[in-house]
Amino acid sequence: MPTNLIKIYNQLLEIVHLSEHERIVSLKRIFNRDICENEGFNFRTKIIRPFKAQGQSDMETLFSHLTCMVEEQIDEAGKKIKSRTVFDYERSKRLHWVKHHIDETAPDKIDVFSYTDRINGKDVIRTYIHDNSENYVVVLEPQRSHTDYYLITAYHLSKELGGVKQIKNKSKKRLPEVY
Repeated sequence: MPTNLIKIYNQLLEIVHLSEHERIVSLKRIFNRDICENEGFNFRTKIIRPFKAQGQSDMETLFSHLTCMVEEQIDEAGKKIKSRTVFDYERSKRLHWVKHHIDETAPDKIDVFSYTDRINGKDVIRTYIHDNSENYVVVLEPQRSHTDYYLITAYHLSKELGGVKQIKNKSKKRLPEVY
């Protein structure tokens, strides 16, 4: 478990063999070090904040978005109902990559752009940090004031989640500036 704290970018965290409790403890250590307790957690001088969610602490919500994925359930009639959060090994074993990308440690390997997404019937500007070599993306959303960011999520691109093709299409239709 402590060996995960010495892992660096593009190594993967060792979490598969851990019990659920040990896995959460290990991931929380990395989350606290890189995000929660990191006074300099900024992207291009703008502070990154966790977004607000009803009924949960901000940092717990963010931790969940960085280590879990949402699965929608469909009832017998084919109607989408409640979604549930499921632990995602692919996201979690790359948790320590978030800081590497936010700090733009390897700018030649990443593509940073803003794009207008359609979220719940509204246009929302989001900033993407796409790692071309590792097929990994960090998603930020500028606050309304455009002085800070919300960290929305980060994940490894796969066909099930839209994948590389979807990010490439967004990149082609990027906004003229990074928000």
